[in-house]
Amino acid sequence: MNSIAAIKFLVYFALLTILAAPLGAYMARVYEGENRLSRKILGPLERFLYKIAGVREDSDGSWKIYARDLLVFNLLGFFAVYALLRLQGSLPLNPAGFGGVSPRLAFNTAASFVTNTNWQAYSGEAVMSQLSQMAALAVQNFLSAGSGMAVAAALCRSFARSEREGIGSFWVDLVRGSIYILLPLSLAFSIFLVSQGVVQTFEGRAEVSLISPQAAPDGTPLTRASIALGPVASQVAIKQLGTNGGGYYNANSAHPFENPTPLSNFAELLAILLIPAAFCFTFGKMVKAPRQGLVLFSVMMAVILPLVFVCAGAELSGNPALRGLGVDQSAGVFQGGGNMEGKELRFGAAESALWAVATTAASNGSVNSMHDSFTPVGGLVPMWLIQLGEVIFGGVGSGLYGMILLAVIAVFIAGLMVGRTPEYLGKKLSAFEMKASSLGVLIPPALTLLGTAAACVAASGHSTVANPGPHGFSEILYAYSSAANNNGSAFAGLDASNLFHTVGTGLCMLAGRFWVIVPVLALAGAVARKKIVPASAGTLPTDTPLFAVLLLGTVILVGALTFIPALALGPIVEHLMLFP
Repeated sequence: MNSIAAIKFLVYFALLTILAAPLGAYMARVYEGENRLSRKILGPLERFLYKIAGVREDSDGSWKIYARDLLVFNLLGFFAVYALLRLQGSLPLNPAGFGGVSPRLAFNTAASFVTNTNWQAYSGEAVMSQLSQMAALAVQNFLSAGSGMAVAAALCRSFARSEREGIGSFWVDLVRGSIYILLPLSLAFSIFLVSQGVVQTFEGRAEVSLISPQAAPDGTPLTRASIALGPVASQVAIKQLGTNGGGYYNANSAHPFENPTPLSNFAELLAILLIPAAFCFTFGKMVKAPRQGLVLFSVMMAVILPLVFVCAGAELSGNPALRGLGVDQSAGVFQGGGNMEGKELRFGAAESALWAVATTAASNGSVNSMHDSFTPVGGLVPMWLIQLGEVIFGGVGSGLYGMILLAVIAVFIAGLMVGRTPEYLGKKLSAFEMKASSLGVLIPPALTLLGTAAACVAASGHSTVANPGPHGFSEILYAYSSAANNNGSAFAGLDASNLFHTVGTGLCMLAGRFWVIVPVLALAGAVARKKIVPASAGTLPTDTPLFAVLLLGTVILVGALTFIPALALGPIVEHLMLFP
């Protein structure tokens, strides 16, 4: 690890913290309806949306009503995306003349974007029309992110309430999060990206001359190439801010039309973690206990910071198998050094590692390098971050409510240790709250391991693996970890476009999203009904460094105990095989 890379990492996380704190306070005001300045500007749009939806701004429903509205809304979104993709060939804004998307790929893509996963079993510039990219995928980037944020807001609100049946209105939370948070940030970020050279146009393609002519398969010389264009900047902005991650191009943020400069790279990195980090401070504000949010933020930082250095150290050290062949992997005047396979020269190994950690700590999944080409240890880090349950910042909203589930479990463990009824934020936790929290925590690992096992057993599951042995197993394990935890990134060596994987990952994405959201909302309903009791001599304080350590241990142990056997069969044994 060199000093320049270390300074970059520390500056990045320091700037993230500085930006997240005020944004989190603003987001709390948004969900509490106290954002006076922005309501003066966008209030008419908010009221118009309530009017056409037949929703009252002061409506308040139980958790079951909230869950029903969320599930119905996302089900309609699923069918809308599926229909747009299937009918793509007959719709306008299709300059390349693409036909309709196949049924299984349309199902997988609709499941992916509705669940905020944005797993892509296709090449965007070779399959999707501009209308599909905008009206189907980019719209769901807003709505799926808004749905996750709404659930987090409802859970925060429930801890602040006492003896109430209602946890809020899904429609109100969705509208407020979308128009007061996601829309303004995305608009400003889109303009910035255009200034850096990210494409934003309705032109279909650009014809360019090749510097080095190539030969076609039939031997004829090729002197010109056609490059797909489109409304890219607007999609990149929300894909990063909403922790969506689905790229306009197959190469995602490694493509120069999505991420052209070092400044755009750094800004997109900040955008990935900005709202998830801000939600910790939103939680503290909404429950009227800022230190509680700071504890969650500190635990997340305590996990991600060392993992950044581990991943970057592994990549900057290079590939041990190449040292004996005389390959120069050291940093110098003309090269960045380290393992540069699958990485862009303009970013280098260190910034590629930072992106890999940030995008898998959040449920973003966008990439500026190919994780499949990382060293075994370098690839293990992003895989394990996903397997922790996407709680180290995680997705917008989903990271916070995932961490709160683990906090509830940590409080319960502490209660068992001292023989007292567990309490969190003045709410005594009973068996129902523990069951809801346990379901939310255990469902994604179960889906991951079951999906991986099925793919390893079924011929159609492992026949599309490009690499044999432990690395091939890692490709399958990463794919189902990514799908079940709604991340969306992949080890690129697995061809996931066949029937087994499109259906299998699609089902994992849907179950990993909504089978977690429903227990979270059930927990919200249960704690909203409880009376807030004052702290007593037997209450474990949950805003102290001691509880932060307990929560950190819970996060790591849940991830380690669940996945170490699987990781031992993949990246761990692959790393050991590099040394004779």
